[in-house]
Amino acid sequence: MVDFPDFKVLEFNYQVVQLNRLNWRDFLNQSNPVASALMAKMNIAEKERAKVKAECLRLLITLKLNPAKMQLISGFIDTYLNLNPVEEIQFQEESWMRQGIERGIEQGIEQGIEREKTLILRLLKRKLGEINPSLETKIMELSIDDVEVLGEALFDFSTVEDLINWLNTLTD
Repeated sequence: MVDFPDFKVLEFNYQVVQLNRLNWRDFLNQSNPVASALMAKMNIAEKERAKVKAECLRLLITLKLNPAKMQLISGFIDTYLNLNPVEEIQFQEESWMRQGIERGIEQGIEQGIEREKTLILRLLKRKLGEINPSLETKIMELSIDDVEVLGEALFDFSTVEDLINWLNTLTD
């Protein structure tokens, strides 16, 4: 045996991650592209394979990656979570159902914003009296953040002129 006194022995210590022992549900809310990809290799019940693929891709979409990275990761998901024909039908149904739910949520949010704007208009009319239709239109076109600030500011208004001045500060 040759002795090398000037050389040090390197020792590598590393953690072993066994993906098949991890539960994919624990990674659903991670804003990490690697989590989206590796969920495809985690512990997945046979009946959940289509759902997991839909969730992996949903998570991937929420990350807003560039197209090349998105294609790379979705390719990984497709390769390692390759669905049989029955699962593929379930996947399509899951995707359509999720899109419907997301559209419903978006519509609910839009309706909530419109209701908030309408409430602010009613409060303004109650405090200031009749308001010019062009002012109403301006208020209905405000962003939700501006509407919320207006909701607080209206307590300081005494006249319609105060409202007009406040609206003019938004465009300055």
